Amino acid sequence: MTPNKFGKRGIKAAALAAAAAMALTACGTGGNDGATTLGTAENPITWMAGLHTANTPDPNGPIMAKLEELTGTQFDMQWYPDASKEEKVNAALASGSMADIVSLSMINSTSVRGAMTSGVFWEVEEYLKDYPNLSKIPAATIESGKIDGKLYGVPFVKPGARYGVLVRQDWLDKLGLEAPHTIEELGKVAEAFTTQDPDGNGKNDTVGFYDRQESFLVGFRSLAGYFGAGQRFQVTPDEKVVPAFASDEFKQAMEWYRGMFTKGAVNQEFITVQKKNQQDGLARGKGGIAVTGLFEAKNYLSLAQSADPNTPMKWALINDITFEDVPRRILTDTNGGMGGWMAIPKSEVKTEAELKIVLNFLDKLSSEDGFKLMTNGIEGTHYTVDGSGVVKISDQALWEQQVQPYGSSRPNENVMTFKSAAPYVDEANELMKDNEQYVVTDPSLSLTSPTADAQWSMIEQKANDAYNRYMSGQLDMAGYEAAIKALDGQGLSEIVKEYTEAYAKAKKA
Repeated sequence: MTPNKFGKRGIKAAALAAAAAMALTACGTGGNDGATTLGTAENPITWMAGLHTANTPDPNGPIMAKLEELTGTQFDMQWYPDASKEEKVNAALASGSMADIVSLSMINSTSVRGAMTSGVFWEVEEYLKDYPNLSKIPAATIESGKIDGKLYGVPFVKPGARYGVLVRQDWLDKLGLEAPHTIEELGKVAEAFTTQDPDGNGKNDTVGFYDRQESFLVGFRSLAGYFGAGQRFQVTPDEKVVPAFASDEFKQAMEWYRGMFTKGAVNQEFITVQKKNQQDGLARGKGGIAVTGLFEAKNYLSLAQSADPNTPMKWALINDITFEDVPRRILTDTNGGMGGWMAIPKSEVKTEAELKIVLNFLDKLSSEDGFKLMTNGIEGTHYTVDGSGVVKISDQALWEQQVQPYGSSRPNENVMTFKSAAPYVDEANELMKDNEQYVVTDPSLSLTSPTADAQWSMIEQKANDAYNRYMSGQLDMAGYEAAIKALDGQGLSEIVKEYTEAYAKAKKA
C-alpha cells in the first residue's frame, strides 16, 4: 500500500499518531505482522463513501478530529454524490482503483455482486466475532449480506423492519372503536372509517386504507406478510425458492384486500397515487389507515399541522397485526437490516494484519460514542440534552455542514436511539426495535441467479401489472394466476431453478 496514494492529508499531531499505533494492539487486531503503518498519519485508512447531502464536510473539521481520536486511527473520506454512485462504483471496480474501504449500497448490482464473488474483497464473517461491536450484528443481517454463503464486507446495519400499520386514533375515538390487532379487526375499522363519517363533517369523503401506486411493492406487500407471504421470495416446505406473488398466502391476502377495495374501504384511484400525494391525502384526512413505516406518523402530523395548527389528528402505531393462526411476523423493508457493505479490497488491504486494523477501526465507529458523533455531533457545539434527556440540535446550519454528511456512513444505525420532543418518534423507535424478533427476510438476497439479474425487473413489473388489474376488477383470481403462470416462459421458471440450486448449495457450504 503506497502512502499518499489518494492525496492524503499531512501528518497530524504526534499524540494522535501514537493513539493509532496503540490501536493496533486493541481487541481483534491480532498483532502487527509488520503492518503497523496503516491508519497512521503517514498512511491513513481511505474510505470511498456516498454523500447524501449537498454539503461536503471539512476533512480537517471537528467531527473528523473527534472520530480519529475515538478510533485511534487516521482516515480520509473520499466522498462521491449518492446520485452518481453507480457510475463511481462501477468505474472504481473496473479500474481497480479503490480505497481501503468501499461503501457498496447497490445490493442487487450485478457488477458489485460479480466483483464480490470473483475474489476482489476480503471475506470477513470469521473475523467479526473478535470485535465487541461488530460481533453484535444480527444474524439475519449477516445472512442477508452473504452471497452464495459468503460475506464479502461488513454489513451496514439498519433496523430490520420499520413497517407497521398506522390508524387514526382520533377517528377510532370518535366511533368508539379499539385499535385493531388482527386482520379481521383491521378490516372492520377500515369499513367503519369508510361508512361512519369518522371526521364528523357530515360528508361521505373518507376511506379506510389510503394506498398508493407502489402498493404491490410496498404497502400491500407488507400487509400480505401478515397472511404468511414472503418478502419478494420465500422457501417452500420442499425447499424451493419461489416468488412470494405466486404463493397461496399472497393470493389469500389479495382476495381480502380486493374485498376491502370493492367495499370502498381502499381509495379507488390508488394505482395512480404518487407517494407525496398519499402523504398529502393522509394529512388532509382523506383516509385513516396506512401500511407504512412507523416513523411516518410524525410526518403525517407535521403536514397536517402545517395546514391546520389545530388539527385533531392523532395516530395509533401498531406493529403486532396477526392473521388467524399465522405466527406474528413482519416483512423486512430494509433487506433484513442490511443496507449494503463496507467492503475491503484485497488490492489495497493486502494482509490479514491490515484487515484487522480496518475491522478494528469500523468496530470503534460502531460504538455508542461513534454513533453519537456521526449522528448528532459534539455535545455543546452541535446539540444539547435537556433535563429530561431530549436531544436538540443547537445550530441547524452548523449541524448540516459538519455532522449530517457522516450519517449515511454510520456502520450501525441500531446502536442507540435518542429521546425526542417530536410526537411519535420515541414510540416508533420502540416499536421498530420490538419488530426485530419477528423479521422475515428475502432468501434470494444472498443467492445468485443470472436469469434474475437479466429478467427480474421485467417479470416483477408484469406481476405488478397483474396485481393492479386484479385489484381494479379487470382480472379475476384465475386471470391473475394465468398471468403469473405465463411468466414461467419469460424466465421465471429458470429463476426459481437457479435460486433453488443456489439455496441448496449455500446450505451445504
